[in-house]
Amino acid sequence: MNPITAVTAPRDSYTQLVDEGAIEALALGCAVFGAGGGGNVETGAWAARHAISVHGPVEVVALEALDDDDLILPLHAIGAPTVSQEMLPSGNEPGLIRTEVERIFGKPVRALMAGEIGGANGVRAAGWASSLGVPLLDADGMGRAFPEIDMVSMQLAGLKPDVIVLADVQGNVTTCRPLDGPWAERLARAVCVASGSTALMTSYVMTAAQARGAVIERSVSRAIEVGQLLQRPGTGVAALCETLDATQLITGKIVELDRADVGGFARGSAVISGTGNDRGRLVRLEIQNENLLALEDGVAVATTPDPIVVLDAESAHALGTDTLQYGQRVTVIAWPCHPIWRSDAGVQKTGPSAFGYEIPFRPIPAVSLSQ
Repeated sequence: MNPITAVTAPRDSYTQLVDEGAIEALALGCAVFGAGGGGNVETGAWAARHAISVHGPVEVVALEALDDDDLILPLHAIGAPTVSQEMLPSGNEPGLIRTEVERIFGKPVRALMAGEIGGANGVRAAGWASSLGVPLLDADGMGRAFPEIDMVSMQLAGLKPDVIVLADVQGNVTTCRPLDGPWAERLARAVCVASGSTALMTSYVMTAAQARGAVIERSVSRAIEVGQLLQRPGTGVAALCETLDATQLITGKIVELDRADVGGFARGSAVISGTGNDRGRLVRLEIQNENLLALEDGVAVATTPDPIVVLDAESAHALGTDTLQYGQRVTVIAWPCHPIWRSDAGVQKTGPSAFGYEIPFRPIPAVSLSQ
């Protein structure tokens, strides 16, 4: 394995509890790191709170707290966020997937990990862990949300999704053994579309030893911290930008919105017309579940893999691409992604060219308002 040393947090074995009261902060933070995708955090928070009310609070543990042979189950929803709002999960999907994974690997799952911290996938992971009675790992595979399942740090670290398992709301369970990450995406997306464009899945099942240096640690803690900031009275866009070292791209009103479910993704664009100091400017967002590009006068002002997030201009709460509406007053911000995505391999996997755009990656500088 080629370890990604940049993703490794200081080694300790801390634990913390996520109860019903902590879900709101987790959801607010996950919405920010979703970059517009990852699923709707409102329904995700509702599901997580319900699971915790039935099964109890979930322990969030550091990777160091696990033994090398402990099996980690990454879970995430796959499909179009717009569909997942209407076709809610049954609640049986995590158990169906765990049963199949334990049958294949011949040992029990010791911890659950959010495949991506962004959006509903981040907050629902707390509920999935509670329902399965296992700890939630303080880590994920993206540090944000990306639309394709092989766009994860484990792929860059040399791990392979040798087994993928999907379960849908009807109770169908599909197991595939793909050759590599891109094949995992193709096969899983086809199964997802057949299931109505939404399903739950696992990929990159790994031991704790394999996870060391291959996952992005402390992402759950970071989401909770950002969510707690947004819960403080008077917190606005400026305070959030300072915390994230983010750049404000434009403040204005959504004047055009084009969105459709195509091939298991929510694809489209949104145009923001500037107001106040930004009056006279137009910024266009290109969308594939997440916000991929921000363009002004045909020139990219921000691009994937840096997170591009649309905020409610007043509350600074992040808006998913599935919840954007004509006439909304918004502020668009962007900040530097995790360093692994700025590597050559990271940009090749998640930069503009990975989505068919013939433009270079345009890095956002780290700009702290306190400086």
